[in-house]
Amino acid sequence: MTTTPSGERDPFADAWTADKLMAADFPDPKWAVPGVLCEGVTLLAGPPKVGKSWMSLGLGLSIASGKPAFGTVDTGPAAPVLYLALEDTARRLKTRMGKMLGDQPAPHLLTLVTECPPLPQGGDTAIAGWLRGNPAARLVVIDVFAKVRGSAPAGVQQYDADYLAVGRAKRIADHFGVAVVLVHHVRKATHEDFLATVSGTNGIAGAADAVLVLERGRNNADGVLHITGRDVEEADHALSFNPDNGAWTMLEGPAVDHTASDTRRTILFYLRENSGSTPAQIATGTGLDAGNTRKTCQRMHEAGQLTRDGTGRYFAPLL
Repeated sequence: MTTTPSGERDPFADAWTADKLMAADFPDPKWAVPGVLCEGVTLLAGPPKVGKSWMSLGLGLSIASGKPAFGTVDTGPAAPVLYLALEDTARRLKTRMGKMLGDQPAPHLLTLVTECPPLPQGGDTAIAGWLRGNPAARLVVIDVFAKVRGSAPAGVQQYDADYLAVGRAKRIADHFGVAVVLVHHVRKATHEDFLATVSGTNGIAGAADAVLVLERGRNNADGVLHITGRDVEEADHALSFNPDNGAWTMLEGPAVDHTASDTRRTILFYLRENSGSTPAQIATGTGLDAGNTRKTCQRMHEAGQLTRDGTGRYFAPLL
């Protein structure tokens, strides 16, 4: 062990030189749901009654059964899952799960818990104990995080308290190399940046490895899942929700294809085939009203749905 002149452990003992870091080999991150849920702490936030619990239980069932998540994303072999349903009773859980399973057998690899002490008062120890007994586990869901975060230490600022609270869950995730999903709420106020909607201070989202925000959908989508994080690519996915079985399904193509109005979709589809067109050319090629096309292109540009060059030609984002 490297020590300082005072005999204390050198805090930089594990430092890398750039050449050694570039020559090192590290294992790839482990995924619970490829492209969506990676090992580490993920916040799953959304407004009340938007379907967060249906989504999180559905993910648990998919991974514990070895079936595709969101109906389309391969999750690999079945693996143990721990689901803390802290706002439910066993009876309600059984009813919800029965609706989701239909005539399919319930997976024995899914462990369901309706009570757990706060993380600082033994909850983290209980979760760690389950993970030690299930070393192949790929997912832990805490629904909802507020039930286990515990009280803020006296004299600690709210940002620091939020960061510490998520940090307790992150230590579990990092130690066991497992995805831990914290179901959380969003603010009532609307923001252009979906990260700004996460309830609490920036310490909540800042301490997490990834943030998923489930937003109510528009037009042909029942929901939109916004994703950002350290190991996941930033993305928006349009989703459909089946109220008969509580299943969220990921729709093909860019989210805007499902959430935009008919006029905007027509413009998008035209520009993908005729990149660099003017509003007049778009109107001629699609049969849309010229004035409305010009205004809609401008609004789509302001919303980030189209780009525009200095000559007034518009371009659709690359797929």
